This record gives sequence, structure tokens and C-alpha cells, in this order.
Amino acid sequence: MNTALYALPLFTALAVTTRPADWPHWRGPAHNGSSTATNLPAMFSRTESVRWSADLPGPAAATPIIWGELVFVSSTDTAAGGVVAMAFDRRTGRELWRHPVAEGIARDHLSNFASPSPVTDGERVIFLYGQGSLVAFGMDGRELWKRSLAQDYGEFAFLWTYGASPLLHGGRLYVQVLQRDKPVQGRGRPGPDGKIDSYLLALDPATGRELWRHIRPSEAVEESRESYASPVPFTHAGRTEILIAGGDCLTGHDPATGAELWRWGTWNPRKITHWRLVPSPVGGDGVILACAPKQDPIYALAAGGRGVLPDSAIVWKSDQVREVTSDVPTPLFYLGDFFVLSDLRKALARVEPRTGRVKWLIPTPGNAKYEASPTGADGRIYLMNFRGDVVVVDAADGRVVHRAEMGEAGDDRTRSTVVAVDRELFIRTNRKLYCVAAP
Repeated sequence: MNTALYALPLFTALAVTTRPADWPHWRGPAHNGSSTATNLPAMFSRTESVRWSADLPGPAAATPIIWGELVFVSSTDTAAGGVVAMAFDRRTGRELWRHPVAEGIARDHLSNFASPSPVTDGERVIFLYGQGSLVAFGMDGRELWKRSLAQDYGEFAFLWTYGASPLLHGGRLYVQVLQRDKPVQGRGRPGPDGKIDSYLLALDPATGRELWRHIRPSEAVEESRESYASPVPFTHAGRTEILIAGGDCLTGHDPATGAELWRWGTWNPRKITHWRLVPSPVGGDGVILACAPKQDPIYALAAGGRGVLPDSAIVWKSDQVREVTSDVPTPLFYLGDFFVLSDLRKALARVEPRTGRVKWLIPTPGNAKYEASPTGADGRIYLMNFRGDVVVVDAADGRVVHRAEMGEAGDDRTRSTVVAVDRELFIRTNRKLYCVAAP
């Protein structure tokens, strides 16, 4: 459905007004999973406290994006056999527009092409898909520009399906592609030296034109060069940088040029070949977290470094508490602490940033796996598992205060992050988008 364009004065007003109620990026307005939302519903279900629900054309791991009275959703369309960009009316759940973007839904059985979340700055909304399609729409649904990163820079050299979300920050659009240096099943475009480059790309969000492309080297081998993490902005002591995790190392980059400011590595000194990285970096209280893959520890690095950092820059690592680890979810920084969700150890921990001290640790309820990254708001932590069960945890003491079965029968691999904005929760399951709110 390509529906009509809506009243332009509304969208013009939205373009110049940023409110605390916006959730413009996968990890929210602060890029760390936290929200200032209050008065969120204490109890909810598929029928209780539901302001509205909308049917979705297919599953996706992408998180809904909120700007003013608009909700943007990236999705597969199983009937059409492709991926689509969608917009809904936040007040009613009415679908405002839907645009098919590209054919194809998935390359493997673990994920699909609609894993990256869209991003908006209030003037435009930009969608990225796992096969490399990148498209910008005006808030009214008019296509502004479109390009294929696979055509321009080579098909992504990943064993699995690319899933990094784009970043809009400081008037630039950032996309990171940390991939193998050799083709994978024929995918990838080697350069003159026979190697495939990994890179951080900056584009003009108004036109899609390349501003610069910074090549990011790595000493990792084979699958360990692959990163499904997203670029994250972080400011410390007056310096803003773009954090990049993958290829067995963590780096900070100048937002204006892409130049590497510092680098630390490695969590993989033995150069294990299958340690692809999924969690994005997150910073808070003067430290930056890097999550080693599988069931290995989390490393906390001192912020503000320059050059190649020695291991003395490690403030702490979580090898003393085996449950403080994450293979997929990105940790949350909220209320001055990190909240680390372990999908493999089946635990959620509240961790003090400067010491690594665990304030509390609980097992995650039920048997389903939790890969969606946690959200913090209104003194609570919101989790969602593969079945679409939303679990609400008291941030103060780790008590589970509510559990809602939001998924439908047979749902699996539900991975979208719960969004909390201005008295409302937005929950995306495989087949539905819910807006829940207190009466």
C-alpha cells in the first residue's frame, strides 16, 4: 500500500521540534537504551492497557522509531516476498504509508533482511536493510533518495545476514560495515590488494552522497572479522566520538572525519576464527563496555584515551562473575549503572560502572531465549524473549514485577527492543505492533 501524503504543516512542525517523547534511534534518544518516560503502564497484556494494535506483514528484529505523532517500522512482507518501510499514526495505529524497498526476505534461517532499525532526525527517516538497500523518506512518505551499498561498495562479506543499524548524529548519516577480508560464498568485492575493506561510512542524510569512507583495519581472522554491532556516539570530558566494536577490537572515531582516535584489543588473543560480534558498545560514567562473544567476559575501558591503548586501560572485566556476559544483547546504561542481559547465561545483572561490582543478579524468567536489548524507563527494566513475552523488572532490586505474553502462538526469534516514550510502550512482535499505555 502506497497511501496518500498527509498534511505538510504537521510534518514541518515535527521537523523542527524535538521532544522528550521521541525515540529516534534503535537505542533511544541517549543512544544507551534509557528513556525519561514516566507513568508507564504497570500492568498490560494483549488485551489490557492496549491503546491500539496494528498488524504487520512479516517478522523483523528492527525496533520501532518514534518522532512526534509518527511511528516508523522496518519489516519483511512475507506475502510480497520483500522488505518494506512503514509509517503509522501514533495516536490511532492507522497505517499512513508503506513502501516496498527491495525483493528478498532472508539469506539464512536465523535472521532476515529487516534487522537494522530505521533512524530519523525529524526531517527524514532512513531505512537500511541486510542486503544493502538504503533509502530515505520524508516524514510524509515521499522518497528522497535511494542507493545500494552492495552495488556501490561490494556485497557484504558476511557468513550470516548483516544487521547493523544506521546512525544519524551531528548532521551526518553513519553506517558501519565490519566484514571479512575475503569473499564469503562469493559475496564481497576485493580491492586492488586482493582484500575486502571494513569501513565506517559517512553520508549526507539529505542526499545520500558520500562524505567520507574511513577504512578500519583489523587483525582478526575469518568470521571473527564480522560485526553485527551498530555505531554509537559517546561524549566524555567534552569529546564526542563514534564507538565501533568488532574485528576483535574496540575503537573510537572522530565524527567529523572518521579518523581513529584510539583503539583497544583484544578479547581474542588466541585469534579464534568464529567469534563474530553482535553487541554494540555502550558508555557511561567514564567507562565504555565491550562485550566479548559467546560466554566470555565484558571489558570496561577507561574513556578519553588516545592511540593504541594498553591493557592497563581496562578498568575491570567480568571474569569473576560468569553471568555478567552477553553474546547478543547490547547492555543498557540507566540510573547511573549498566544493566547486562546475558542470553547464554540466562541472567540480568545491575553493575556499577567504575568497579564492576554486581549490585544484583537474577535469572531471566522462563525457558525462551532473550536476545532483544534491554530498555530502562520509569524505574524499570523491560526485556522481551523469543516468544514475545515482555518481562518488567524493578531496577532497584531486580524483582520481576510483571510478565506479559505479547507474542502469538508459535512466535519465535522475536528480537525487537521495547520502546518507552511519554507514558507509552511500543512492543513489536513478529505479527503485531502494540501501543500500551496506562488508562
